Amino acid sequence: MDIPFVDLEAQYKNHKNEIDGAIQNVVNDTAFIRGDYVDNFEQKYAEKYGVKNCIGVGNGTDAIYIVLKMLGVGSGDEVITVANSWISSSETISQTGAKPVFVDIEPDYFTIDPTKIEEKITDKTKAIIPVHLYGQPADMDPIMRIANKYDLYVIEDTAQAHFAEYKDQKVGTFGDAATFSFYPGKNLGAYGDAGAIITDNDELADKCRMFANHGSLQKHDHKIEGINSRLDGIQAAILNVKLSYIQDWNKKRLSNALHYNELLADFEGITTPKIRKNAIHVFHLYVIRAERRDKLANYLKDKGINTSIHYPTILPLLSAYDYLNHTPEDFPNAYKAQQEILSLPMYPELTNTQIKYVTNNLKKYYTNK
Repeated sequence: MDIPFVDLEAQYKNHKNEIDGAIQNVVNDTAFIRGDYVDNFEQKYAEKYGVKNCIGVGNGTDAIYIVLKMLGVGSGDEVITVANSWISSSETISQTGAKPVFVDIEPDYFTIDPTKIEEKITDKTKAIIPVHLYGQPADMDPIMRIANKYDLYVIEDTAQAHFAEYKDQKVGTFGDAATFSFYPGKNLGAYGDAGAIITDNDELADKCRMFANHGSLQKHDHKIEGINSRLDGIQAAILNVKLSYIQDWNKKRLSNALHYNELLADFEGITTPKIRKNAIHVFHLYVIRAERRDKLANYLKDKGINTSIHYPTILPLLSAYDYLNHTPEDFPNAYKAQQEILSLPMYPELTNTQIKYVTNNLKKYYTNK
């Protein structure tokens, strides 16, 4: 049996007519940049999140950068974020001229450890970027208390957690703004790069929209110098179709994750992912901790099971951040996790038969070793 890590073809086949029709409509209307399809998606996405503003942008990385810039983060500032994430969470800080400051993770949840944030705050700290990694909500209550205590901005990196919830509130609605990626493999994915910003702050929304559009809200009227980061019409039309199904897809992901957990319960050599109390995990990724991880991944590959590692090197130990002079001892939980984490196949169309095949082969590997 061959099991892909993500099966985008299966999702497309299930909704082919709707998606093809949406794309054709954009072509017929030649509405390739901005226009009604983008406006419609922004309105629907904001409504579904219960916020006042959604700004479609080119990708999730740009979304973080734009928010940071429009909040005034720049040279001489520091921004706190988590040690284990994709580099977008930190490189955007550097791009503003500010310094990324990394914090270790909670070992059970892989998100930023709120108990370690305050020790990293200085008089240069301007903001915190918690990352809702793998679809798991970060522990937002203590994060917001710290931010309020020190008068810091909070930008939620929600690239992997579309419509996840923390204590009956959608993640992305706690901070000053939230950023999203619609990269094709995400829970809500376009067919190319795409991203968005949501916020209830009207002034910030206008600034972000302006900055993302060459510093202009009206053509040829450039109030500031900006960048070119616009959600295109075809991606918006695709996202409009998929937005109707995201809640069902998230429920299927959770169901698949719970099935994995059930089949792997108490199996020696594997630690299954935990779900934070009073939270809804949307399982963008299903990440186990495994002994002899690399050998296991090769074994599963031989059995036709595709896996991945998110992420093989924690951010502070990447060559890009050598100048910060960090060591593994600075982030013991994240460093230990990077040697054990393995992402198993996860998507809404994954079948119980496929999950059983994966888990049976996991058990065979450890039993035979």
